[in-house]
Amino acid sequence: MPTPPPTGPLVTRDTLRAELRALGVKPGEILLVHSSLSSLGWVCGGAVAVVQGLLDALGPDGTLVVPTHSTHLTDPATWRNPPVPEEWWERIRAAMPAYDPLITRSLGVGVVPETVRTWPGALRSAHPHTSFAALGPRAADIVDAHAQDCRLGERSPLARLEERGARVLLLGTGYDTCTSFHLAEYRTPAPLVGVGRPAPGGGWETVTEVSVSSDRFDELGHDFERDRPVVRGEVGAADVRLFPVRDAVAYAERWLALHRPRAEEILHPPA
Repeated sequence: MPTPPPTGPLVTRDTLRAELRALGVKPGEILLVHSSLSSLGWVCGGAVAVVQGLLDALGPDGTLVVPTHSTHLTDPATWRNPPVPEEWWERIRAAMPAYDPLITRSLGVGVVPETVRTWPGALRSAHPHTSFAALGPRAADIVDAHAQDCRLGERSPLARLEERGARVLLLGTGYDTCTSFHLAEYRTPAPLVGVGRPAPGGGWETVTEVSVSSDRFDELGHDFERDRPVVRGEVGAADVRLFPVRDAVAYAERWLALHRPRAEEILHPPA
């Protein structure tokens, strides 16, 4: 059967820039972008055009930040989509390459972040599982000093983004992708977990981290949008939301304290 014609709208670098500016993206600001390329429509130039449009909207003084997580460098015992046979686990742990910010690909965050990661001049943070990449004059300021035992907390780029007045752009994605909410988890009593990964010098290591989960983030986002100012609009065919990192974190701190069980209740549930 013949391939059906593409459905619109037609999205270009120029239309992206214009619509992002109309939404309220400001030249010179720091923007943390969570994105879905497929949500935009038919994009002439694909992910490259999306990155170009974002950079055009931010201008030469703006900084673009994206998540470049690498969850494939985790313990195979935790893999669920898909799982692997238990008899493979030790061999996978022994053979898994260690994280390298220059060559380790991102996974599960979309093609736009992977395009930013490989963009000339991009910088990437050091955490093996939850790195961020950035382009622009504030890139090093955002991604440097990402502690290897702090996925998304005070010693991660999220805290730097909060301090520097960055905003979040959900470009065709839902609140389940909003990494800023995870910073609030670090400020809300949460259990600690052992997280396995390949060690930089070879072998396998387990580090202690705060347990993080995007469970109920859609519900949290619904309430946040109801109670706080969130810019809403469309870019191409994508639903878009724009809001300060600081507002999202502050709201999530209060919401999680009310709506999630405390760490001691998780570890020691009532009889």
